[in-house]
Amino acid sequence: MNSADPTRSFETSRQFLLERYDGNVPRYTSYPTAVEFSNAVDEDKAAEWLGQLPLEERLSLYVHIPFCKRLCWYCGCNTRAVRNRNLISDYIAVLGEELALVEKALPGRPLAGAIHLGGGTPNMLSRDDLGSLFQALRHVFRVTPGAEIAAELDPAVLTKDWVTAAVFHGLTRASVGVQDLSPHVQEAVNRIESFEVVQNAVGWLREAGIGSINLDLMYGLPRQRTQDILSTLDQILTLRPERLALFGYAHVPWVKSHQKLIDQTELPGAAQRLDQSEAAAAKLEGEGYVRIGLDHFAMPDDPLAIALREGRLHRNFQGYTADPHMTIIGLGASSISSLPQGYYQNDATELGWRRRLQEGRLPVVRGVSLTDEDRFRADIIETLMCRHAVDLASVITSHGRDTHALDAERDALKAMAADGLVELAGDTVSVTSVGKPWLRSVARVFDRRSGTQSRFSRVL
Repeated sequence: MNSADPTRSFETSRQFLLERYDGNVPRYTSYPTAVEFSNAVDEDKAAEWLGQLPLEERLSLYVHIPFCKRLCWYCGCNTRAVRNRNLISDYIAVLGEELALVEKALPGRPLAGAIHLGGGTPNMLSRDDLGSLFQALRHVFRVTPGAEIAAELDPAVLTKDWVTAAVFHGLTRASVGVQDLSPHVQEAVNRIESFEVVQNAVGWLREAGIGSINLDLMYGLPRQRTQDILSTLDQILTLRPERLALFGYAHVPWVKSHQKLIDQTELPGAAQRLDQSEAAAAKLEGEGYVRIGLDHFAMPDDPLAIALREGRLHRNFQGYTADPHMTIIGLGASSISSLPQGYYQNDATELGWRRRLQEGRLPVVRGVSLTDEDRFRADIIETLMCRHAVDLASVITSHGRDTHALDAERDALKAMAADGLVELAGDTVSVTSVGKPWLRSVARVFDRRSGTQSRFSRVL
């Protein structure tokens, strides 16, 4: 008897799905995933790929700033807490050296249609550092008029002066970290901030003319209850952000050692996490937000929601995006670049990244070259992750594959259909409302590389 059987109770069906599908699964911000990267792709291969980029095709830039004022215990990013401003300024100077090496490898000055400052906390940069960074970027790349320039911001560090400086350099979109406003949850993850801090940050951004503001929330945190998330939503929805992200906390202390500071016994279980995510999603949809893929929500007139309706939504290492530029050049320690030929990643350690640049070398340490099989499966996985549906026959045809290329996957999907996660209509696979929390598990059906990886976070 499967979970779709009407004789099964709701709780029994849900427990069945939790036991069957709540495994360790990639987030699929790329395919192949980063665990497949190896030293087979090095600085020479990266330089070769950069030299083959068509100059008139717009690309995106990602700049990683690995510094924070505080270390939040839940954080999965490549960052560290610093107080020495000179260290940050020196990092920006070394970024200039990396840009010089990238410029040397490029065939000319490419067009850049988007710039994303990530971290860490980009608003740790001083006004002078910000100016130096954008001057260096604009020297190497032709930043197009109207380019989207976005930054991830910590509201506790943000100042009105910083916002003014960032807007001067072209900032158009901001992502503000909130996570949860409940004091007992904030205490459990070492991130104390009031709603007023977030409100001030959003107010400064609005006053400066920023028309797209995203607020990041999290479920599955220690001591967190469903009512904590709903209370947080009640407060931040008064700010009417254009977008919200609702990320599931990934407890991976074997990857991020500072997560060992979190009391694992205080983490909600899988069933509680499912309650939290679904209650938050229902509230946001009730408030008029459109559910985007796995964990994003946007107002109907936001570019993200429009891209979803028009079939132009994409997913990359920064999450869901309406950015049409498929080439991303990453700069800074740990950053990942996505080029037509494959992916490559800089040294994740700041010291290693600096050392390679001091030696006059691109700081690339690993990556993966894409095969035709990778591109075929990446197309299916991204389409599923973005649209909750995919026409397999159409993808098979567009990639020139044999009609039997996915026979094994079709069998796996039939089992998922019996469990109520997907609906099958010919060669079209559609994720059901029941299956949305298990979207990563559905996508994994088409993953021929990742295998069983304990390094991945759990689905819920």
